[in-house]
Amino acid sequence: MATTTKALARTAAATSSTTLYTVPASTTAVISNIVVTNTAATSATFTITLDGVAMQSGSTIAANSSAYFDLKQVLATTKIVAGFASATTVNFHISGVEIS
Repeated sequence: MATTTKALARTAAATSSTTLYTVPASTTAVISNIVVTNTAATSATFTITLDGVAMQSGSTIAANSSAYFDLKQVLATTKIVAGFASATTVNFHISGVEIS
């Protein structure tokens, strides 16, 4: 059994729901940290789902700021983390562990 700590996603948000990370075949993932940043001079909203269930839904993030979510959420093979924001100035940074 191999355990790999890694950055699972580093991406700018789309304005409609998109897959940010998919758990690879024969692998279990533990999402340990999500950071959402907004680089714009105005506030924005964002949504993040884990396997189709909202973790944050329409949450506001202030201008030029970051929101930090420390968690321990297990996702099985082929499950996804998805998200979107009201502006492409929002970025998602997802870290965790893959166990295969």
